[in-house]
Amino acid sequence: MSFGFRKTIKIGPFRINFSRGGVGHSVGKGGVRYTKRADGGRQVSVDLPGGFSWRKALRRR
Repeated sequence: MSFGFRKTIKIGPFRINFSRGGVGHSVGKGGVRYTKRADGGRQVSVDLPGGFSWRKALRRR
């Protein structure tokens, strides 16, 4: 069994995520969010009422 670590700081619509893998950040409002992960990947996510969600990983440059 492995353990993980993540700490999130919220500043308005911004989130800064600290994890064992590094620092990531995201911005969004309502159910739409753009995320830049600690590993350099990017994704867009949309969360809808009722537990429905959609996530799309964006291509790296």
